[in-house]
Amino acid sequence: MPKTSARLLSLLSLLQTRRDWPGALLAERLDVSPRTVRRDVDRLRELGYPVVAMKGPDGGYRLDAGTELPPLLFDDEQAVALAVALQIATTTGAGIEEAAARALNTVRQVLPARLRHRVDTLRVTAVDRPAIRPEPQVDSDVLMAIGAAVHGREVLRFDYSPVSGPARATAGTSEGCGGTSAASPGSAAPPGSPTGAPRPSPPRAGTPMPPRVPPSPTPPTGALPQTPRHTDPAPPPPRRVEPHHLVTWGRRWYLVAWDLDRDDWRTFRADRITPRTPTGPRFPPRELPGGSVAAFITARFRGVEATEGPDGVGGWPCRGEVILALPAAEVLRHTREGIVEELGPDRCRVVLGSWSWPGLAAAIGRFDADIEVIGPSELASAFAHLATRYAAAAQPRATPDP
Repeated sequence: MPKTSARLLSLLSLLQTRRDWPGALLAERLDVSPRTVRRDVDRLRELGYPVVAMKGPDGGYRLDAGTELPPLLFDDEQAVALAVALQIATTTGAGIEEAAARALNTVRQVLPARLRHRVDTLRVTAVDRPAIRPEPQVDSDVLMAIGAAVHGREVLRFDYSPVSGPARATAGTSEGCGGTSAASPGSAAPPGSPTGAPRPSPPRAGTPMPPRVPPSPTPPTGALPQTPRHTDPAPPPPRRVEPHHLVTWGRRWYLVAWDLDRDDWRTFRADRITPRTPTGPRFPPRELPGGSVAAFITARFRGVEATEGPDGVGGWPCRGEVILALPAAEVLRHTREGIVEELGPDRCRVVLGSWSWPGLAAAIGRFDADIEVIGPSELASAFAHLATRYAAAAQPRATPDP
């Protein structure tokens, strides 16, 4: 490669690593004179790169955003990371699968042979967990509108639609990310519909019929029938929030925001948000409980406040300690969270957390081993409660008479 072309690529790579570059520092990094830097900047401009010059005693250069996307320069690690990210974009739930596939094809075409071979070798198959129904997709325009409000620190107004379809007992499906989702208003099916209550069966023979209701009197001739008036319920007012973070959790997108009408932190599912324009005034950022968005959102999904929990931020509301008659290595294979301490070849101490004490007892019971409860007493009571319930379930039921 000619020396000038190699220097241009080095200059472009430096301009992409930071926002502002003093001219003297660029000349020092490239080991050329400031005059040569100015000429190389002019060559980059001729190639379509919008390089802006900054005036002043410490003037320099900046790679500005242009109206068209110029050719980009990636090193080997960046190119492979970009290819992997585009291949797993189908699991984001952002509705960009087709665009990601086209972007991957574009990137692959301009890669050198050695990098193209690495990308082709690393073929990633993104597989989602089986679900009863597909997870809702979020319109990319909605994500861009929410992201713009978060970046600009501008009050966001939006309509928040109810949960569509049957309610699912999944944490985080309702606003607040906590507990079991409840049926949304208007989601219950009327009796007799496929998803509603069954139709009443006809009366058996010998059953007295209900009294016959006389028909309503016929209106006089020429009188117009009185039609009952149906008043549509007024739509709920738009939500007004200070948007702070746009996060993704379990293939769903959530907006973490301060609700101005409820004076509290809230989380909203992005697939239920319809932004309104224009946005409101700018606002100063608030301090998020827990110190970070990861701690806050994790605590919300666990049903606790971000400052609660015996082990600090994001702890489970119920935590217990037991000794299992199993090797620690075997317990670790099936434990994503918690503490496992080896006490011997076939004994280990386990500390786990859960939503409730019966839920924690059931989670520990799945290891199918002898259990010694260390504490607290609520966990021992939960084991006794489940034992009674399981014993009753094991009893044969009497067959009802036909």
